[in-house]
Amino acid sequence: MMLYLSALVGFLLVLPADALVGNCSQLNFNTETEQCLLFGLVCKGNYEVRHYDSAKWVTTNDTSFSIETMMTQSFKRLYGYITGENDQGKEIAMTTPVVIKSPEKYFWHRAVYTMSFLLPAEHQKNPPKPTNKDVYIQETPEMNVYVMTYGGWMMSITDTYNSCKLASSLDSAKAKYNRDSHYSVGYNSPMILRERHNEVWYVAEGELVCPSQ
Repeated sequence: MMLYLSALVGFLLVLPADALVGNCSQLNFNTETEQCLLFGLVCKGNYEVRHYDSAKWVTTNDTSFSIETMMTQSFKRLYGYITGENDQGKEIAMTTPVVIKSPEKYFWHRAVYTMSFLLPAEHQKNPPKPTNKDVYIQETPEMNVYVMTYGGWMMSITDTYNSCKLASSLDSAKAKYNRDSHYSVGYNSPMILRERHNEVWYVAEGELVCPSQ
């Protein structure tokens, strides 16, 4: 209970007034795009606890064995949307992060992955409609997430290692979270070779539990 109360106090103190889509200068780990998904930091230690407001994304799904095998086609579809494949023929600015909803599964099983691009602030209320039937607009609900950060490249092996590491920390802390899937989150283009920033998220359930360190 003490950890939860500490988290709640921290959340009230540091949550921005508009923790949705805004200037990337508010994040110290992203400089590639002008707009980012902003968040309220509740607390941090060996993992972070964050609060995200509801947001709209352009999204596509792929059934695949791994992140690597679904990335190219999914990215191509979403990139098509922001470069004019929408009912208004508009070019839409790239934002960060790119988020993949990854199922909890064995390597040899096929499953549905969901890749999303965040819509810029000016398109959050009334986004252009996709013209590709495999692309759609999605609104995520307000949520609290547990987060672990890592560098290098997002691949199945690195994503699995870090999601398992985060899950182990959460289990040790007796935190409740959605175990059916996690979010694989990237902030860098493929052209960036050094100081890359990736994250794994689990959606929190019930009372928030801050890390003990």
